[in-house]
Amino acid sequence: MFSGQGAQKVGMGQSLFEQSTSVRALYDTADRVLGWSLTKVSFEGPAEELVQTGVCQPALFVHGYALFQLLEEAGRTADVEIALGLSLGEVTALAAGGAFDFETGLRVVAERGRLMHEACEQTSGTMASIIGEEVGAVEALCAEFDIQVANLNCPGQIVVSGEKDKVEAALAGAKARGIRRLMPLNVAGAYHSRLMEPARAAFERFLQQVPVRAPRISVLTNTTGKTVAEPDEIRGALVRQVVSPVLWESCMREAAALGATQFLELGPGNVLASLARRTDKSWPVQSLAEFADLAA
Repeated sequence: MFSGQGAQKVGMGQSLFEQSTSVRALYDTADRVLGWSLTKVSFEGPAEELVQTGVCQPALFVHGYALFQLLEEAGRTADVEIALGLSLGEVTALAAGGAFDFETGLRVVAERGRLMHEACEQTSGTMASIIGEEVGAVEALCAEFDIQVANLNCPGQIVVSGEKDKVEAALAGAKARGIRRLMPLNVAGAYHSRLMEPARAAFERFLQQVPVRAPRISVLTNTTGKTVAEPDEIRGALVRQVVSPVLWESCMREAAALGATQFLELGPGNVLASLARRTDKSWPVQSLAEFADLAA
């Protein structure tokens, strides 16, 4: 499981870089391809720069891919391999699955981040998390206040997205209905909503020129919660994902249905592990972020 935006933190990946020549090569390649020092921003910050969507997306991609590469080098493979990623983490999952190589995946996620940053600057959007409510109740709230469901993360955790004034009105309306567990999110825009349409359209044109292969393992897409395999199908899923809800709970349940018996979170923190435990406490979950975690 590969992390999505919001998981980033200053210092992420530094121990991997210091302990592995192959990881150093990845960061050197990233700095060259991007034309700026991802290595410096990832390890030294400042946090205000790392949090920018055009920066944190490639930073999380490189970090997640580096962890995956180290697992492969250590021979930690499985009889049934399944890759899934939250939002931008889906690009990392596709790269890990062999749909494209590291450099191509990096270019894809960098362009995705750049276009989403531009869309944020053109709009005034935000997001909020609603805790402990049924999907139907949240969907009804969204319909009334003209906003969208952006993430179905796990049972009882739903994120909504839209114009800032409409999201604020929806939160006030939710309180009036007795919904108390509401959390405005500190984000730059309304991700996974119609406000990202300019990014979606431009990203679709960009992806038409990107070489994509059928992955060698099962890769799940946020748009349906099911596997995606054909190159055109992969491009279409990545494009739709920019403006569509992230069906993360469905992805995790499908992974289990496909035979997953161990979930490994590859990225900073333990957000995805927490979502997995809230979905099904019986799933064994481990979070890997730094070099010492790989020996656990």
